[in-house]
Amino acid sequence: MSKLSHLDKDGKATMVDVSAKTDTEREAGAESTIFLSEEAYALVMSGDAPKGDVFAAARIAGIMAAKKTSELIPLCHPLSLSHAGIEFVPSPDDHAIRIVATAKTTGPTGVEMEALTAASVAALTIYDMVKAVDRSARIDSVRVISKSGGKSGSFKANTKAPNPEPAHTGGHIGAHTRAKARATPRVLVHEVAAPKRVANLNNEREALREFMITNRLRATQWAKSAEVPVSEVYAFLNGRARALAPETSEKLARAARSSVEMMLGRTQR
Repeated sequence: MSKLSHLDKDGKATMVDVSAKTDTEREAGAESTIFLSEEAYALVMSGDAPKGDVFAAARIAGIMAAKKTSELIPLCHPLSLSHAGIEFVPSPDDHAIRIVATAKTTGPTGVEMEALTAASVAALTIYDMVKAVDRSARIDSVRVISKSGGKSGSFKANTKAPNPEPAHTGGHIGAHTRAKARATPRVLVHEVAAPKRVANLNNEREALREFMITNRLRATQWAKSAEVPVSEVYAFLNGRARALAPETSEKLARAARSSVEMMLGRTQR
């Protein structure tokens, strides 16, 4: 078994002396996954979470954490990072978000801890942003997934994830991600078949968005006042559900003091 590097000959914790090591290019990647409720996942993906843009906050938090790793982990060396990054890979089937952190430097020691810290703090930030609606959110699978440089050489873990959406690097879900979600629809709780009399569901979807804008309706508050799951509203708006359930439509229209026909633009046909 290899000797633990952070213990001296007497078994006491110590910072490893790297002064004799040659500076080399070093890179590491780490991941963590946070599992959310259906409602919290919908809020995060829509950018409508109570505290604001979840992805933007988590990205900045992760990058800042990578830069401060030596202040958090007692025996880590202070490093000058040349890069620190965070990406998000949503998994709609699990209502989960996989966080992938990367760190780079040129120096005598590796950046695995910087990548791990970034992934962990980004996940914690997502939890903080959604805890008002989902205190049972779970952070799991924090681990190093790759490293290169140094005496020990390269390492790469198996990172195959179930049904991930494309990596998300912006503050809001991108058009490519939405397009893929629509291209492979899956049956969700409360999803219903579209009524045959409706010729173009995209028109109804756009009509609903316009109705919400005109009446200054926020999905979360509107769904709450109508006593319907907000996930149903987001599923329809994002194209994951083919139509709103008739009962849901009636409740939403009633809460907005309107009619289903006006809400979905059917009066124009």
